[in-house]
Amino acid sequence: MSFQAYLDNIQAKTGKTADDFAALATRKGFVADGDLAPGVKAGQIVDWLKTDFDLGHGHAMALVASFKGKRD
Repeated sequence: MSFQAYLDNIQAKTGKTADDFAALATRKGFVADGDLAPGVKAGQIVDWLKTDFDLGHGHAMALVASFKGKRD
């Protein structure tokens, strides 16, 4: 599955784009200045996405990658 397909599936499931999730992650303190905030581990974000949005591990990791600047 391509990176974009992961993001498309996330949007279909949740109604939220990667940018929407980046804004939510910023408000939670997970993201700052276009990257993970200091001291934040990917696992923390994955746990949040699994718990609050019922995403699987691969989809959550795709969002983490997008938070780090991956675009394709």
